[in-house]
Amino acid sequence: MNIIPVITLDGPGGVGKGTLGRLLAHDLGWHLLDSGAIYRALALAARRAGLHADDEAALSDLARALPLSFRGAVDQTHVLLGAEVVDAAIRSPEISALTSQIAALPTVRAALLQRQRDFRQAPGLVADGRDMGTVVFPDATLKVFLTASAEVRGKRRLNQLMEQGSSANLATVVAEIAERDARDQQRSVAPLRPASDARLLDTSEQSVSDTYRVLQSWVQAVLQEN
Repeated sequence: MNIIPVITLDGPGGVGKGTLGRLLAHDLGWHLLDSGAIYRALALAARRAGLHADDEAALSDLARALPLSFRGAVDQTHVLLGAEVVDAAIRSPEISALTSQIAALPTVRAALLQRQRDFRQAPGLVADGRDMGTVVFPDATLKVFLTASAEVRGKRRLNQLMEQGSSANLATVVAEIAERDARDQQRSVAPLRPASDARLLDTSEQSVSDTYRVLQSWVQAVLQEN
């Protein structure tokens, strides 16, 4: 039986996982899993349902029944809750903070695990998130863990917020990033960390194109070996 190849891109927010994942999936002609969008959509649905971040049972039930779908091509994928496109709504600072809290709940992660694994379809999958290489796809063909300084990630996030018309300042954004990093790294289930066999790629001082060239070379090498 042929194993469908998977390339995982893990790391904290603001390191470029989403951009690199879309580029790679497009160039390879593979499927793309933005696992963060799944958790963000759950956080948005929870907020609208009036659920609190510590109501683990209700949140797990919501996760199992979440009317989530993705529409569009790999390079322009839209996230839908029911029939509503929620691309912008799931990227707000409030939803980002709630997402991190909800993602730390063990039964919520268990409820969404198979949903993520179902994205593994031929000819292959590029999966980005925080535990793709450690938990969701431990047998991935190539695992990459991306890093960047909190200051650099803060500037990137601030630019995104300004483009969306939101007001924020760098100090606040960097503090929020540090707080989320701590939650993700310290949670008891699937903490944010590199897989033991992951390759580390620091994007702090590199452009997207330079980083992507490095990633492409790794991917080409590993696919030629398999």
